[in-house]
Amino acid sequence: MIDFRRLRYFLEVASTRSFTKAADNLHMAQPPLSKRIQELEADLGAPLFDREARPLALTPAGRLLHEQGSQIMQRMDQLSVTMRDFVAARRRRLVLGLVTAGFHAQMPEMIRRFQALAPDVDLTLLEMGSLEQIAALKEGRIDAALGRVRVEDPSLAREVLREEPLLLALPVSHPANLIAQMNAAPVDLRLLETTRLIVYPKGQSPSFADHILSQCHDHGLRLSEVMEVQEWQTALILVAAGMGACFVPEAGRLMSRPEIALRPVKQAMSAPVILYHRLGDLSYELRMMLKTCAQLYGEWGQSLPEHLQSLIAEPDAG
Repeated sequence: MIDFRRLRYFLEVASTRSFTKAADNLHMAQPPLSKRIQELEADLGAPLFDREARPLALTPAGRLLHEQGSQIMQRMDQLSVTMRDFVAARRRRLVLGLVTAGFHAQMPEMIRRFQALAPDVDLTLLEMGSLEQIAALKEGRIDAALGRVRVEDPSLAREVLREEPLLLALPVSHPANLIAQMNAAPVDLRLLETTRLIVYPKGQSPSFADHILSQCHDHGLRLSEVMEVQEWQTALILVAAGMGACFVPEAGRLMSRPEIALRPVKQAMSAPVILYHRLGDLSYELRMMLKTCAQLYGEWGQSLPEHLQSLIAEPDAG
């Protein structure tokens, strides 16, 4: 491993082509400088300077190290400046993981409200699957996550913000949709006993697909056929093509297409809106996100669970 201090010494000698001038510029004696360069050469297993040349010349290994090392040192210097500027600005930051489907209708207003309530916080959104959210939280890559799937992990807190109704996406030409249009009534889930159900995502567990299939089982449905796909976009394309039906959260209504009808269902079908965060994290940024949800849910005729209200009531400075 190359020591950055020795690399900086090497670059100074390479720049001045003189151990004496480099030592003066570095405000050190020449013998210790020569020794550091010798140690670097020993670590790399190759001489870096042709000491017989006048002025001092770089060997092929030295030229390569000078080219690559100069770039690395420039990046390190820039990183130091960036970090000093960041600390000086004292900007707060909230990195929020978000599942790729299910929040689209509400997210623009949520972002606007959060920025209005917390103008001193930089909000970053990262799209990721439910299980990836959990890993990212535990590794510190994100600060919180909005998901749809209940995952058990003792190091994380799981705040269920609400249970959101599910809509059934049907081809507009499906008989059940035509009847629902005529009668202005919700559709009966028993239609899935003769219509293929498309679920997503494929290959993960627990997943939104597991959540859907579990509720169908609770309603005693004998599903005619289940097709698993990887992404919600694929599911909606197949529905639009008349190849089946799928469930989407109410907040996902903006994902619809002209060939698709989103219908409420007669039986109770819902998906949770879950905010995950690290256990014991009651940061200002997190509380401002909860406050954002509380305000918007109130305007939408909903409310957060009572135990979360006390967190929002705490002082906004922190």
